[in-house]
Amino acid sequence: MPVSFIVQMAVSGALMGLVYALVAYGFQLTYATSKSLNFGQGELVMVSAFATLSIMGTGLPYPLVVLLGLLFGALLGLAVERTGVRLALEQKSEGWILLTIIIGLFLFSFAENVWGRDDRPFPTPISSQPLNILGIDVTPVELSVAVGVLAVMLLVEAFKRTTLLGKAFEAVSADRDASELMGISATRTVMLSYALSGAVAALAGILVSPITTVGPTMASALVLKAFSVAVVAGLESGFGVVVVGLFLGALESLASFYVGSGWRDAPGLVLLILALAVRPTGVFGKAVIRKV
Repeated sequence: MPVSFIVQMAVSGALMGLVYALVAYGFQLTYATSKSLNFGQGELVMVSAFATLSIMGTGLPYPLVVLLGLLFGALLGLAVERTGVRLALEQKSEGWILLTIIIGLFLFSFAENVWGRDDRPFPTPISSQPLNILGIDVTPVELSVAVGVLAVMLLVEAFKRTTLLGKAFEAVSADRDASELMGISATRTVMLSYALSGAVAALAGILVSPITTVGPTMASALVLKAFSVAVVAGLESGFGVVVVGLFLGALESLASFYVGSGWRDAPGLVLLILALAVRPTGVFGKAVIRKV
């Protein structure tokens, strides 16, 4: 087997793994401020992709369609926070786990009834003709995934580090009670984190749909792999999710070729089990010291 072919498969898989990293980054955004996760994040990806596809049918310019899709995702994230998370956090219960799962199931049913069960192609002005870069064939659509993922993650990190609102985000992440004593609204900060998480989910749907298709079942595969990436990397490391996402994507691609396509999902599950058993805080996570 030529080495170039193996490298080609690994690179193609790694680029897809960046989508897992982006969805996992959405998990990190909400966990940072509220220590809660939206287990319907995959459905946000799927519904936002369908909504963007519907907006595209109006004939608006593609950049405007993408912006409206991101706005839709942010509003959807806010809706999840308001209906499924806020009350549970106020009561200091773990009810958000079941509520976000229920919201995800509702969105799945909603998508099937509104857009149907069939997968649909997602048109894009970006070319799908392969480019040969250092002997590896990569399409501009695949490159747009890498550019989009890294750009949005850098923008969010810059926002958190350089703006007052971003510093409030960081303060609530560090200590919610202390930040409220300093006059920072933890509730609004959690809302912001869910809005950002929804926008990130929408971007993931917009980036991956031209490569695959848009369909109600696209959520289940994405969310499991993204959750594996988030847990393996650690729920507090943005750099970690990129590294683990690249690794998992490449590993999946190679596993599906050498072992069989039916084993494509196995690497993510194995990594998740190993992470939970050996290092629950994640490869790039830090151990938390609790005072008793």
